[in-house]
Amino acid sequence: MRLRALLDTDALGLLLLGGEDELDRSVRGVMTTDLRDPSRYLAGGELVLTGLAWRRDAADSEPFVRLLVQAGVAALAAGTAELGGVPEDLIAACAKHRLPLLAVDESVAFATVTEHVVRQVSGERAGDLAAVVDRHRRMMTSGPAGGGPDVVLDLLGTDLDLRAWVLSPTGRLIAGSKVAGPDLPAGTCARLAAEQLAATRTGRRGPHRVQLDGTTYSLFPIRSSGRAPGAARDVRETVLSDWLLAVEADASDWDGQRMDLLQGVTQLIAVERDRREAARTVRRRLAQEVLELVQTGAAPAEIAARLRVAAPVLLPGLGTAPHWQVVVARVEWDGEEIEGGPVAQALLEEVLVDPSATGPEPADRIAVAHTGDEAVALVPLPAVPAVAADREGAETGLLADALLQVVREPLSAGLDGDGRLTLGVSAAVHSAEGLRGALEEARHARRVAAARPGRVCAAGHQELASHVLLLPFVPDDVRRAFTARLLDPLTDYDRRHRAELIPTLEAFLDCDGSWTRCATRLHLHVNTLRYRVGRIEQLTGRDLSRLEDKLDFFLALRMS
Repeated sequence: MRLRALLDTDALGLLLLGGEDELDRSVRGVMTTDLRDPSRYLAGGELVLTGLAWRRDAADSEPFVRLLVQAGVAALAAGTAELGGVPEDLIAACAKHRLPLLAVDESVAFATVTEHVVRQVSGERAGDLAAVVDRHRRMMTSGPAGGGPDVVLDLLGTDLDLRAWVLSPTGRLIAGSKVAGPDLPAGTCARLAAEQLAATRTGRRGPHRVQLDGTTYSLFPIRSSGRAPGAARDVRETVLSDWLLAVEADASDWDGQRMDLLQGVTQLIAVERDRREAARTVRRRLAQEVLELVQTGAAPAEIAARLRVAAPVLLPGLGTAPHWQVVVARVEWDGEEIEGGPVAQALLEEVLVDPSATGPEPADRIAVAHTGDEAVALVPLPAVPAVAADREGAETGLLADALLQVVREPLSAGLDGDGRLTLGVSAAVHSAEGLRGALEEARHARRVAAARPGRVCAAGHQELASHVLLLPFVPDDVRRAFTARLLDPLTDYDRRHRAELIPTLEAFLDCDGSWTRCATRLHLHVNTLRYRVGRIEQLTGRDLSRLEDKLDFFLALRMS
């Protein structure tokens, strides 16, 4: 039964004190306790009734509520007879941990609440249980061993008339039932993935109800079948890698049988996902071996031999050695020691898939290794035709901005204000000799991306042939001293005399030192411009007719 139904039962006289957003939780049992730590007697989904005898002072509320949340209880109902009301510290602790809190009036016996919950839960479980078991059996038989998640989703469509899709954390469509009709548009997939990631980051329990363009969806997380819901030390270790099941329905009014069935579906899909993760082991190992050879300076012939092994695995039937690109990514969290390498590895495997591609196969042709907090992808490309390679300005392979264009919205939601994804892309190389340079090029590009504002940033090799590459790596103290020495005298003068020396300097450099063009742009007489430039030179001791001094001023303005 739902918490909402308990509140709607007038005979119980329950008062909601917190947790309005969590009233669609299922109550699967009831327990009365005054133990300070009742967690060993809890199985999850219970309504916990307490007379507050465990509370000696305000400090006891936080640990008590934390234990209940870790045990997965549905809600806490506190009696008012012992203390004459529910303490504020308990209300605050429940709000902090998003645990619904109910007050039980002293005129209502706990036995009355218990009897009502047990009667309702037993009645729901006494429904057509045989049909539920049969569906589970059919799904287990038809699922991972006989068609993957598509078959499971087809059964949802034929048996329960539910349209459903499996999405990656970046919003890529992995599977959908044939009876579901047209696939979801890419924009809708990205928005659903963003909603799921945002809900997960805030600690809300699934399923999450979302309404897009007049359609209601319920989003169920698909976690690794070998990992319990609370097994990760921190949600950020998995939030960017978990799949999700999107169902076109409002699950808030479902009974326990249907909810159990959908939870079973997510577990079956999780098994399939784990199977595919295991299949990636070979490709990851190939990438790891190539990366280690490149980083340790191995002979090109040895690296080339590894590439010949990798090419048929990643591009079966190609017949010729492809070109390769290197992509480097890092996922970092503000002020936290969270291992970023595995997260970046799983995320990069998704980001590098063509957004228009569906199903798992495209992701099976990308080899990603990780070292420390960094993930490195070895991306094979078909050999570039000579005509295309010789064409002036021709771009081949992956482009940094295009990689993040579609996935920026969901990833920003998953990073949620305290994480960053930075990514760098190398140029394509056609031999083992070029891989070391490509790796360093991708790493430099990622550092350029890291120097930019924003939570999701990328840079490509095209951006490395510029002074822009150097500026982010100037130490802050050197940057401040350099700009202060050149610009502070001008800034002070402008402030005291309401002059326009800084804007004049910027315009003069932008006009390549042309007196006529600069005077026209600033709407000044040339003599006035010459006076201002003379004042700049006098205050700084520099000569704006010299290339070296022009360059110093240019860099100071860019770094200020």
